Amino acid sequence: MDEKTLEFQTIDRASNPILYKDKGSKFFAYAFPIINESDVKRFITILKEKHKTAGHFCYAYRFGASGSVFKVSDDGEPKNSAGMPILGQLQARNLTNTLLVVVRYFGGTKLGIGGLISAYRTAAKYCLDDSEITTLYIKKTIIVRFSYDALSHVMRIIKTYNLKIIEQHQELDCWLKILVKKKDLEVVKSAFKTHYKIELEILND
Repeated sequence: MDEKTLEFQTIDRASNPILYKDKGSKFFAYAFPIINESDVKRFITILKEKHKTAGHFCYAYRFGASGSVFKVSDDGEPKNSAGMPILGQLQARNLTNTLLVVVRYFGGTKLGIGGLISAYRTAAKYCLDDSEITTLYIKKTIIVRFSYDALSHVMRIIKTYNLKIIEQHQELDCWLKILVKKKDLEVVKSAFKTHYKIELEILND
């Protein structure tokens, strides 16, 4: 993960199928949220079951907050005529953790390299135009240790910065495990450190 990355764009749910037609060929485009290559294989299998007579299942995907992990597939189409135009649409919107698949049914008329590039790019574009894009924030896990008399101060900070508690222990010696948006980390650390009885440990720094 790029240490400078604070947030990234992705889709939060599978898109509706989008149909684009060109000279008799049909191009069905789909977008899926993914987190690993197993997701890619699973969605491709689902589409092959759905489109049993289609000729090509071309796709591109990007992983990671910076989108540095990616792959394209022309699936039998001329080299770089399908996968790269699809990837270009993911890059244009700076989308990651996203799989974009275009399924083609040949219509009897050859489109040529330029026509294929245009058709795959257009189908992919229309699919993403119809998808819900969301911003996700990179988060850090922090353990906050404090005495019970500092509890109200700690909870006030948690409420102020809308922090998520994922684990807690509240007795004489208290601790909370919380999630903090990376972009807010320094200001949250400063807020906690205004109380001398509070200790912080950043788990995934």
